[in-house]
Amino acid sequence: MNLQLHLLSRITVVALMCLFTTAAYVLYHSDRQAGQVTQATAESLGKQLEFQLLSINAGFGRAHQFPDFELWKQTANMPGICISFVSTDNAAQHSLCNGAKQTSLIPPEIFVTIYRRFLNPGFEITRPIAFNGRVYGSLTVTPNAEMEIAQAWDNIRSLLSLSAITVSAVCLLVYLSISRALRPARIIVAGLETMEKGDLACRLPTFELIEWQRTATAINRLAATQQHLLAERQKLTMKLMNVQEEERRYLARELHDEFGQCLAAINAVAASMAQTAEQQCPALVNDAVHISRISQHMMVNVRDLLRRLRPAELDELGLAASLNSLVSGWNAGGKIRYQLSIVGDCALLPEPLGVSLFRITQECLTNIAKHSAATNAKVTLVIANNALTLTVEDNGLTTALPFADGPGIGLLGIRERVTALNGQLVLAIAEPHGLIVEARLPIRSDNHD
Repeated sequence: MNLQLHLLSRITVVALMCLFTTAAYVLYHSDRQAGQVTQATAESLGKQLEFQLLSINAGFGRAHQFPDFELWKQTANMPGICISFVSTDNAAQHSLCNGAKQTSLIPPEIFVTIYRRFLNPGFEITRPIAFNGRVYGSLTVTPNAEMEIAQAWDNIRSLLSLSAITVSAVCLLVYLSISRALRPARIIVAGLETMEKGDLACRLPTFELIEWQRTATAINRLAATQQHLLAERQKLTMKLMNVQEEERRYLARELHDEFGQCLAAINAVAASMAQTAEQQCPALVNDAVHISRISQHMMVNVRDLLRRLRPAELDELGLAASLNSLVSGWNAGGKIRYQLSIVGDCALLPEPLGVSLFRITQECLTNIAKHSAATNAKVTLVIANNALTLTVEDNGLTTALPFADGPGIGLLGIRERVTALNGQLVLAIAEPHGLIVEARLPIRSDNHD
C-alpha cells in the first residue's frame, strides 16, 4: 500500500475512534444534563409548593388554591416539561405541561433507536411534598423525550460537522506534509532504477531531512564502490581477453609454423615413398597412401583449428572478411542458412573491438548450431559514428527468457565481453519464436587500453 494512503487511513481510523468516543460522551452528557434539569425543576417547584403550604398555615393563603403552578409557569424556562401533583389520598390531582418548542429538526430513526437503546430519555422524577412532618402528596416532573432526543441530535450534528471539517483539514495537511517529506523517496527510487540500468555514475542529491541524507549518502557510497569494482573488473576482463587472444595467436602461429610444416613434410615424404615403392616395393604403396591420407586429414583439422584460434583474415583482411568467411564456413557445413549484413566501415574499429565482435559472432553461431534447431539465422552489424550494434537472430525453438538454468557458459562469456567493452547486451524473443542477441558497444579509444 502507498505510504501516504496507509498513514491517512490510520489517521482517519484514529479520528473516527476519537469521534465515536466524543459522540458517546456528548450523548451521555446530554442525557445527564436533561436529568439534572429535570431534577432542578422538581426541587424548585417542590420548594414553591412547600412555601405555599407555609403561607396557608400562616393564614396568608387559601387552601383551595393549593397547588398553585402559576409562579412556575411564569418562571419556567425549559419547554416540553410536564408536571403533576397527586395528593396523598388521591382526592386531588393537578397536572400542567409547559408548551414544547416547535422545531424542524427531526433526528434519523437510527439515532432515535440508539439513543433510546442505551440512554433513558424522558426519565421522570417524583418528589414528595411535605410540611411539618406531614406528606401532602407527590410531585412528578416528566421531561419531553422527543425534545431531549432532538436536542442531543442537534449537538451530535454540530459535532459531526465540526469533526468532518477538522479531520478533512488534518488529512489534507498530513497528505501534503507526507507528500513533501516523501518526495526524496521518488528521487531515490529513480536513481536506483538508473543505477540498475548500468549507470553507476548516477549520484543522489543532498536532502533536507537527515534520514534521507543518510540514505542518499549510503547509496552514493555503494554506487561508488560498485563503480570502482566494475571498472576494475572490466580492466581485468580486458586484460584476460587480450592475454587470451595473444595466446591464441601464439598457438595458431606455432601450429602453422611447426605442426603444419611437419604435416606437410610427412605428406611429401609419404608421396615420395609411394612413388619409390611403385618401382622397388609395391607392397609398401598402400602404407604410403594411408600415411598420406592421415596426414591430409590432420592438416584439415589443423586448418579448422587455426581458423577457430585465429582466422588469418582477421589479421590480414580485417573484420568484414573474417565475418564473411565465418558465415560461409557455417553455410557450407550445416542445414541452417546464415546471412550476414554489414552497414558501415569495419576499418574504423580498433583491433581489440574487432576481435571481440568476431568472437561474439562466433559464439552466437555456435550456440545456434548446437541448441536452436533453427533453419535461418541472420547476423547484422551496424557501425555508426560513436557506437555499433551487433544483432544475431534466429528462428529457433526459443519462446521464453531467461536461460539461468542452462549448463552452458556461452551467453555468460558474451555478456562478460560486452560488459568489459562498456556495452550493453540485450536478449529478446523473435516473432513468432527464436532468440535475438543484441550487443550495443561504444566506439572509444578506451576499448583497447
